[in-house]
Amino acid sequence: MIGKSTLIEIIVGTNRGLLANQQQQQAILAAIANLEDFNPTPRPLAATNLLEGNWRLLYTTSKALLKIDRLPFCKLGQIYQCIRVRSNSVYNIAEIYGIPSLEGLVSVVAKFEPVSERRVQVKFQRSIIGLQRLIGYTTPGNFIQQIESGDFQNKLAFDFPIQSEQQQGWLDITYIDDNLRIARGNEGSVFVLTKT
Repeated sequence: MIGKSTLIEIIVGTNRGLLANQQQQQAILAAIANLEDFNPTPRPLAATNLLEGNWRLLYTTSKALLKIDRLPFCKLGQIYQCIRVRSNSVYNIAEIYGIPSLEGLVSVVAKFEPVSERRVQVKFQRSIIGLQRLIGYTTPGNFIQQIESGDFQNKLAFDFPIQSEQQQGWLDITYIDDNLRIARGNEGSVFVLTKT
C-alpha cells in the first residue's frame, strides 16, 4: 500500500499541480486511488470532527483553480477550503501575490448539503474579490469570522451574489483522516488537502 507520506513526497515540487508533468500526474493519481481504497473513515460526512476546519490545498487537477496563476502580474499563493459544519458552509479562499502591497484575494462562499455518506451537493452563493490590505485579511479564520459576523459589508471589495443555477456541483470525500482529505468533484477534478 502506498501511504500518505509517499503521496505527499510525489506532490512536493508540483506547486499544487501547476508544475506536474504527465508522469507525475499519473503517479499522483495512482497514489490517491491507493489511499482511497484504504479510507479509514468510510462515512466521511458523519465524521464532522474531522471535516470541520481550515484545509490547505496541496494538489489539484482543477483547471479553474490552476488558471488563476496565469493572470498577468499575479502568482497564486495558498489556497484554502474552510468547512463550517454547523452552518453547512464552505469558504474557498485563494491568496494572490504580485505587485508589493497589492496582494489580492479571491473567495467563493458556498453552502453544502449531504446527499449520501460521502457526497455533498454544493451551491455557490457569493464571490468576493479584493486587496488583502483593504479588506483586513490576515488569515482564513479571521476572514470567515468577518463574513459570518457581518463586519465585512463595509470593506472595499467586489462582493456579489451568485444567482445562476449552473453555479453548483457535487463533491465526493473519498478519503479523510486527522490531517489529510481527498475529494473528487463533478468536473472530474481531484483535490488533496491538509488540515491547518
